[in-house]
Amino acid sequence: MSASGAAPAAPGALATRAARWLWSGAPAARLVRLPLVPLAALYGAAVRLRAAAYRAGWRPVARLPLPTVAVGNLSVGGTGKTPLAAWIARYYVARGATPGILLRGYGEDEPLVHARLVPQGIVVADPDRPAAARAAAARGADVLVLDDAYQLLGVGRDLNIAVLSADSVGGSVWPLPAGPWREGADALDRADLIVVTRKRAPGATAERLATWLARRRPQTPVCLAHLAVAELVGMQSGTARELTGLAGRPVVAVAGIADPESFAAQLEACGARVQLQAYQDHHRYGPGDVARLARAAAAGDYVVVTEKDAVKLRGRWPGDAPEPLVAVLAVRWERNGAALEQALDAVLAPAARA
Repeated sequence: MSASGAAPAAPGALATRAARWLWSGAPAARLVRLPLVPLAALYGAAVRLRAAAYRAGWRPVARLPLPTVAVGNLSVGGTGKTPLAAWIARYYVARGATPGILLRGYGEDEPLVHARLVPQGIVVADPDRPAAARAAAARGADVLVLDDAYQLLGVGRDLNIAVLSADSVGGSVWPLPAGPWREGADALDRADLIVVTRKRAPGATAERLATWLARRRPQTPVCLAHLAVAELVGMQSGTARELTGLAGRPVVAVAGIADPESFAAQLEACGARVQLQAYQDHHRYGPGDVARLARAAAAGDYVVVTEKDAVKLRGRWPGDAPEPLVAVLAVRWERNGAALEQALDAVLAPAARA
């Protein structure tokens, strides 16, 4: 680990950082992405034509066997849709329901994360969502939560939630590959509810985005959530640690996620002196990775990992090395959280599926 505040990034993480720079608001990035604009325009047109085909009824939409909530984002990764989907599943558990959490099955980490965050839920990873829904229903689920399903237009849902990150404000407005957007703002017309999230963005920035969206779509509830580190727990022992223990301490932040810089910023907000060890999203940790992190822990630094990375490191961590700490995120509602609760309750009402 370097002492400069950032550890050397893995090759996949370097590619992720390059993409984030390309999509940023930096003047040089605007120039570099200009050749990609024609491709982005073609991509955007194809996405709009696909959505129009579903609206016109030219392509079939499968109805799932249980009340269904879909959560997804318009941009590529890092918006907080997985913590939000887990929050929704826990909301249903608290009301006596058994949620089936359906994922496309990309990466070994996401099903394991949901299983740990919502142990009372039924997690099914299968790109065939109707088949996954039937499997969840057979195992006792009575409501479905679809993670990363906003662009899954061939599957019906009772509540469609779009997630937008305030951390992306000021970047490229183009679709892929000249920008991070899977779909343009017109896709929000499909949303029954919009959730603005923030990790490192100031509260005022997120509030301005939420207010702008509410003015543009007065019939669509807009909520605002702060995704913040709520506590630290030992990766092996599960022992809780106070966040105040990070103040002034050197911390190696380990993040194989879509937006590792936001994770580092969240720990810095707790007062830590952070060295970021970034990996590509869904990184598979090899023996060399684990040995390097164990050496950092043995050297006296705190090694703090995300939930997503902990599920892959837990079974590979050497028993003689100090255990990493897992940063547990909380969804803290800063605007209109009651609107989401009302929408979730309505999904379970018998009339919702009449």
